Amino acid sequence: MLDVPVITIDGPSGSGKGTISRAAARALGWSLLDSGALYRLVALAGRRAGVELTDGVALAKLAGEMNITFGSTPAGGEIVCLGGQEVTGEIRTEAAGNDASKVAALPAVRAALFERQRRFAMAPGLVADGRDMGTVVFPEARVKIFLTASADERAARRHKQLKEKGVAATLAALSKEIAERDERDRTRSTAPLVASEDAVLLDSTGMSIDAVVERVLAIVRERISI
Repeated sequence: MLDVPVITIDGPSGSGKGTISRAAARALGWSLLDSGALYRLVALAGRRAGVELTDGVALAKLAGEMNITFGSTPAGGEIVCLGGQEVTGEIRTEAAGNDASKVAALPAVRAALFERQRRFAMAPGLVADGRDMGTVVFPEARVKIFLTASADERAARRHKQLKEKGVAATLAALSKEIAERDERDRTRSTAPLVASEDAVLLDSTGMSIDAVVERVLAIVRERISI
């Protein structure tokens, strides 16, 4: 694993890191780790098992045992399964995101998922998306990017996504949820959301997806021979 090149893309909720990571992994032909999906899956597994989302011990057990698979549609869309059942849409709701933020604050859950995340590093390379990929999970990564955007833009992007899916939401409510999630992620005692000292800071405010992907790939080419 030490010889496998790893790119980490960390950042706050709504910064676009998931979209950018998927596009970069596809362009490079590398594996993808969506660490946020893992925490969403732990929260969903906990809900289904009737476990309180404050019970770190029980949730850590579920994190270590849950049967999950990641795949993609012919068009490049994501497919996520839990226990053999597709749950892609279920884990991408605002409620699931808030649940994941609560679960991710539990040290026992983070410890249970640490090695599972490390095992995603396989040849020819890995793009790892999350909040502590460059600081905790892959501190040796050759390229670290901290992707962000203004709070207003992040709320507007999420509002647009939900409208396209036919889900009713208000900008005010989304802005409040994003602010609360940011605060939880920044102030948690274990692996808080912070840019690694050697990360490239990339503010995507006002940038198109294609422009951000091209910038990320340019950074990769500057630092890794691919």
